[in-house]
Order: sequence, then C-alpha cells, then structure tokens
Amino acid sequence: MVQAVETEPIQNSVIEETSKKFQIDQKVKQRLFLSLFFFLSGFNFASWASRIPTIKAALGLNEAELGSVLLTMPISSMIGLPLSGWLVSRYDTRVPLTLAFLLNAVSLSLIGLAHSTFNLVIALFLFSLSTRIFNIAMNTQAITLQKLFDRKINGSFHGLWSTGGIVGVGVTTFIISQGISITPHLVTVAVITILITLFASRFLLRNDRAATKTKQAFAKPDAYILYLGLLVFFAAICEGGMFDWSGIYFQKVVKEDLFTIGYLTFMTFMAFSRFVSDRIIEKMGMAPTYLMSALCIFTGISLAISFPSFWPALIGFSFVGFGTAAVIPMTYTLAGASEKYSPGVAISLIASFGIVGMLLGPPLIGYIAHASNLKMSFIAFAVSGMMLIPISRLFFKLTKLNN
Repeated sequence: MVQAVETEPIQNSVIEETSKKFQIDQKVKQRLFLSLFFFLSGFNFASWASRIPTIKAALGLNEAELGSVLLTMPISSMIGLPLSGWLVSRYDTRVPLTLAFLLNAVSLSLIGLAHSTFNLVIALFLFSLSTRIFNIAMNTQAITLQKLFDRKINGSFHGLWSTGGIVGVGVTTFIISQGISITPHLVTVAVITILITLFASRFLLRNDRAATKTKQAFAKPDAYILYLGLLVFFAAICEGGMFDWSGIYFQKVVKEDLFTIGYLTFMTFMAFSRFVSDRIIEKMGMAPTYLMSALCIFTGISLAISFPSFWPALIGFSFVGFGTAAVIPMTYTLAGASEKYSPGVAISLIASFGIVGMLLGPPLIGYIAHASNLKMSFIAFAVSGMMLIPISRLFFKLTKLNN
C-alpha cells in the first residue's frame, strides 16, 4: 500500500511528461505538413504565372487583352471571399483546404489544356476561386499554430510559399529550355498536387473552428482592420503585378530570351526575406519593417525603370522581392490580434482588400503599358510601395504598437 502511494507521483510525472512530449510532437508535425501546403501553393502559382508569356503568345493576346483576361482572377477571388469566410467559420479549416487544393489541381490542368481565350478564362476562374479558399484556410491555420509557439513562425510559412514559387519557376525554366509544351507540364503538376493533398491533409490541425468572435465578414470593418486592409491592398498591387508582369518585362523591355529569370530573381529574394523577416521584426519592430519594405520597393522599381538592362533590372527586382515579402505575413499576424473578429474572419476581411489590389494591379499595368509602354507602367508599383509608409504610421499611431 505504501509502495503504491510512493509510485503514484512518479506515474503522474511520467504521464505529464509523455503528454507534454506528445503535444510538442503534434504541433511540430502540424507545422511541418502545413508548411508543405504553403510550399505547394507557391509551386502551383508559379507554374501558372511563369507560363503567362507562353499563353500570351499562343493565344495572340496584346497587353490590354492579357490585362482583361487577368481580371478573371481577382473577380473570382472576390466571389470566393464570402464562401471562404463561411467555410472557415463553419468547418475545421483542413476541410476547405483539402477540397480547394483538389479543385486547384483540376483547374491547373485545364489551364494547360486551354486552346481558346474562353477556355482560359473558365480555367482561371476556378484556379483563382480555389486559391482564395485554401489561402484563407492556410493562413487561419498558421495564425492558430502561431499561438502554440513562443516565437514568431508566420513569416516562415510565407517563406515556404515563396520557396515553392522559386522551385516552380526553376522547374518551368528547365521545362521551357527542353522544349516541353505547357500541357504535359501543368497536367503533371496537377497530378502531383492531388497525390500530396490526399496524403498530407490528414496531418493538419483539427478542431480549429472559432467558438467566439465570429461576427459576419460583411460587417463594416473598424479602423484596426481598415488600416491593415489598406496595407495588404498596396502590397497586393506590387506582389500580384510582379507575379504577372515581371516575366514579360524581361522579355519585352530587357530583351532577355530566358524571360523567367526576372520572375525567378524576384521570387528568390522574396523567399529569402520571408525566412529572415521574423528575426528582422523581432530586432527592429513592425513599424520600421514597413518603412524598410516601402523603401526597398521604391528603390528596386526605380532602378529597373531607370536602367532597363539585364543587371540593373535584376538587382532592382531583387530589392522589390525583398521589400514586398514581409508585408502580407506581418499584416496577417496583426490581424490575428483583432479584438473584434476571429482570426479566420479577420483574415477574410483583410484579404478582400488584397483582392481589390489584385483586381487593379495586373490589369492596370496592362492598360498603361498598352497606352504608353511597359517600362513606365511599373511606376504604379513604386507609388504603391511608398503608400505603405503613411498607412503603417496611421495604424501604429492608432494602436500604440511597434512589435
């Protein structure tokens, strides 16, 4: 009897240690597989975006016509916004994430099979709709996991998105150099996406539906969300526009035959910046990081416009990639601290501003380029980058935050 009493505390201690270790292993595993989906998302998007010059040439589109086709994606995202917000508040986020990745794979293969503008528009609509849904689900999972760690990890997720983009552009560059057409390329990516999704989705975070702060996403946002939304809006103009037009800039303005090099450089420095952004924010604070981001974007675009030859443009795109990288993950992290909305709803609200930025950015560049020239149209990115300074100052003045 005495022995049982003596061993009971030891048994309880072992159980507690085992439980603690299981929790640590579980959150690490969840982070690992969520990271895989961020990587896959970037890979898929880059596989499509780096093929835009190929599609433009195959369908015989001019800059304005391409801009009109690209309007499909933000319009589809806007339509998908209330759906994604409802899904993440109704179900565990792994459910819409899984279904959206499967739809994304199907739509990516349809892009590769599109031989008319109409078919391309349908494929892009589905591609963008699915991307919107899984982006909200992924970022909601990321914000939830962030709260389980004692250090900032959100930037690393977005860094893996950019890394996936780098690999996607690298693979596309190799495929183009081998003369492989777009159809087998994107269909193969689609099959890989389906296989990874069916396997990895089982290991994602579960039971993460918000129990509180689930106000409707259509409610009027407060000043906190409004300022964050505007930061995402201008970042989306820069980021989305560079995704869609950096390859064409190198093809038409820089006169580089291997046009993916500009996009690849932009993505490489974006990935690098996102992996180090968490450390930069911890040392500098968020307010100075927004300022640094704005100055990098402005400097990079100015360099690429003023000296439109290979090395200056390449260095310029490097600065732009480094500058744009931290803005969206940093802003999503701030959204998770909203006192009015759950993380999923807050991110959905802020994402709506990003959609409008995507709506205006790439098509605007196309229309300006058609009216004047592509080089001068990139001034829109420089202006958007500088707008991060006054808006971030207003936000931190409102919240009295700097970290």
